[in-house]
Amino acid sequence: MSNHLGAVAEVADVLQIGARNMQNFSLLEVVGRLRRPVLLSAASSATIQELFMAAEYIPSLGNYQVILCERGIRTFETMTRNTFDLSAVVMTKRHSHLPVIADPSHGVGISWAVRHWPVPRWSRGGWHHGGDTPGPVQGPSTGSNPSHWRPIAVSPRN
Repeated sequence: MSNHLGAVAEVADVLQIGARNMQNFSLLEVVGRLRRPVLLSAASSATIQELFMAAEYIPSLGNYQVILCERGIRTFETMTRNTFDLSAVVMTKRHSHLPVIADPSHGVGISWAVRHWPVPRWSRGGWHHGGDTPGPVQGPSTGSNPSHWRPIAVSPRN
């Protein structure tokens, strides 16, 4: 695993640890030894405290370039994949010294919604509630999340 990550780290600007790997501690230890910024996404069922504890593995091995990402929580709602939780952006930012970004793409998460809902506005909502970045950079996605998105940057003025 570390051989592959080392090769990726040589060419990548940021290493993203997806929500499913938030508590993959052997992976967190490897990226902790690398000197590349790490974007750690919160798992959909994780508490904010669990995100903080997972994030601490990375700087404990010398990599202090950690960015936290709120991307939505699992709820009982069945019409969306996840629910975008702006309060988690506020609380994560308030209780952590780390940068926090908001990625609402999983909060809408179904293809119809992405085509018809103003996701950039949701991104601005994360920025207005204390997030360090006004919008997500979205790459290829999995599951019912759309894979046709291009990276976007949203200005707070949009």
